[in-house]
Amino acid sequence: MDGASPARADEDAVAVEEPLEVRLGRRSLLVTMRTPGDDGDLVRGLLFTEGLVERPGDVTAVTACRDVPDEARGNVVLVSLREGAALDEERTARAGLVSSGCGVCGKTTLASIRAVAPPVGPGPALTPELLRGLPGALRSRQPVFDATGGLHAAALFDAGGRLLSWKEDVGRHNAVDKVVGEAARFGRLPLEGTILMVSGRAGFEIVQKARRAGIPVVASVSAPSSLAVALARDGGQTLVGFLRGERFNVYAGAERFEPPLRG
Repeated sequence: MDGASPARADEDAVAVEEPLEVRLGRRSLLVTMRTPGDDGDLVRGLLFTEGLVERPGDVTAVTACRDVPDEARGNVVLVSLREGAALDEERTARAGLVSSGCGVCGKTTLASIRAVAPPVGPGPALTPELLRGLPGALRSRQPVFDATGGLHAAALFDAGGRLLSWKEDVGRHNAVDKVVGEAARFGRLPLEGTILMVSGRAGFEIVQKARRAGIPVVASVSAPSSLAVALARDGGQTLVGFLRGERFNVYAGAERFEPPLRG
């Protein structure tokens, strides 16, 4: 083969992706694709960040359904709500149907998000040194990515850069929902004074979920979208993109940096 290495058969690890059906009583609410693990946190986070429930404590339990076929075991969960809590029926009907590629109107989306997610609080003071340490800290907690190269990750840091929580999933949105859902389970929302670091693109859904959770700073190793920037500015969030090595871009919320960034 002109000096090239011959082809050979070998085995490779791949990331697991399976459907998860979420039920309330006998009603099927939604089906989402995810990497199994932390399913309870995923569901708690998803229902809250998408505004399907009003408060983090509205979901009191997420349990595996047993009355399902063998092939579905582990992939169907039952949600229990606190007494007096209810689902937002309009948002529930649209759950999973809207994405950045579905012709969403920016003004309509911002207005909808304002209805369930007010602007965030002051948040932490930021320095370039603090931000530069986040990608490495996140990367060091991605064992499944090391094995497969096929998972996204999200991590939550405190104002001093200490790693508080981290999750992996085939979906970058799911990883964020798992982080938020874990905080909801322990009664830690809103996540004031924290920084969310994500391994993928910072689309408006990521910024929306962070805003709903009260997270004032979102950082990504990749690019934001225009609607993500608009949403961050509208909600008083700091949005950092292309956080790699020594460089990064600040698209919103530069006032949190101390000392101020120089142009």
